[in-house]
Amino acid sequence: MGIGRLRPSLLLVVVAVLAAVMLLPVGYVVAIGFQVGWPTLAPLVFRPKVGELLVNTVLLIVLGVPVTVMLGVGGAWLVERTTLPGRRVWAVLLAAPLAIPAFVSSYGWVSAIPSIGGIGGGLIVATLAYYPLVYLPAVATIRRLDPELEESARALGLGSWRVFARVVLPQLRLAVWGGGLVVALHLLSEYGAFALIRFDTFTTAIVVQYQSTFAGPAASALGIVLAGLCLLLLLGESTTRGAARYARVGSGAARPAVLQRLGRATPVALAALVVLLVAALGVPLASLVRWLSVGDPWSQRELPGAILQTAGLAVIGAIVTVLVALPIAWLTIRHPGRLPRLLESAYYLASSLPAIIIALGLVTITIRIVPALYQSVFTVVLAYVIIFLPRALVSLRAGIAQAPVALEEAARSLGRSPLVARAQVTLPLILPALGAGAALVGLGAANELTATLLLAPSGTRTLATQFWSASTSVAYSDAAPYALLLIALSLPSVAILFLQTRKRAR
Repeated sequence: MGIGRLRPSLLLVVVAVLAAVMLLPVGYVVAIGFQVGWPTLAPLVFRPKVGELLVNTVLLIVLGVPVTVMLGVGGAWLVERTTLPGRRVWAVLLAAPLAIPAFVSSYGWVSAIPSIGGIGGGLIVATLAYYPLVYLPAVATIRRLDPELEESARALGLGSWRVFARVVLPQLRLAVWGGGLVVALHLLSEYGAFALIRFDTFTTAIVVQYQSTFAGPAASALGIVLAGLCLLLLLGESTTRGAARYARVGSGAARPAVLQRLGRATPVALAALVVLLVAALGVPLASLVRWLSVGDPWSQRELPGAILQTAGLAVIGAIVTVLVALPIAWLTIRHPGRLPRLLESAYYLASSLPAIIIALGLVTITIRIVPALYQSVFTVVLAYVIIFLPRALVSLRAGIAQAPVALEEAARSLGRSPLVARAQVTLPLILPALGAGAALVGLGAANELTATLLLAPSGTRTLATQFWSASTSVAYSDAAPYALLLIALSLPSVAILFLQTRKRAR
């Protein structure tokens, strides 16, 4: 019996136990609904404030997602399929705003325009921060498109815009749906960016309720509505994405696409990109430079401790998350089947919940069941694992899939035990995937704000929480060094994502 056919009973048990832990926040949402009861929840849910939050949140999604799709797809098409001057430079710059956390971008805008706020301010900050989440998958998809379909459409008499609308755009459906869903989930869960410009959403209201009533029924009621919106989005995306696939069939490789000449539209395209990048990169960075020049912000005593505590939590979170992701990634690749897919779905379902719901769930569970774990490093790391698990899973699945099982079988035929064969043959092959997954998780954990604010032990000072403390006290100069360090930490993560996108598209 080959190593790839061994009964994965023990592995299944480990993965099932971990999935149960991952689903704790989902269980919290269900349990709180039964425990509080409808007669108590109903007046908390059906009240004017919830209606106002619902309108704000729905408007944010209904208006924000289409704008991010237009910016992301438009930018991807310009850099991949047109004669835009300096396409490679623009391709990198359009992904760069992902390195600026949304709450840092909001800090830049509120520094430049103190009166910014409301749905308009929320849309400006959110779309500029999150459009790269559509741009990156759109770039990868456009690079893989077979140009013969577009050439056939032109041969039938269609112009460039009609070719884009009738041939290219339909093939971007999966990228647009997936990127739009990710943006919508970020809009639901974002706290810092909207709180800084005083724009109320469900997440900002839940944090306010938690701080005033300590996870009381009102916060729980808002949490249930927010989780319901999240699940509604997931259901909507899964039922509308369709079953169409756009893979090229037949022998040979697709030819490079013929670039579309922009002609007289070149200055317009360049001007649009300049305006977009000035708003997304220029405003936050200019505000940062301005506040760094005021006083002596680098002399703060808390700065070294914040760097060390951020690095410590990020490293621990990255290691634990990769260790949790490894069994399910191995199971789904080496032993595919319905049960592994079902368990993997449980992991993704838990991670899709907003960080505020995950944090509230862990607060309630630890206080009621294991008080010793409340506001401990263990609880913070558990939250990081649940929130950032997909980042590790995606990297590990790709790495394990590319490691040939035949090499392990050859090692076993030479007398190696299964464990030794995997350690000597497979482990070196998947080390790059382990490293990439850990880097993505660690850098995400370093920027995480909401769960860290609610779950971190007293006295914990991370870069994100220190930035938040200074910026909400209108001490913008003191917040500037923390913002700059957060951007510097994010740069490697964005570079990895960008390179992976282009690599997968080859």
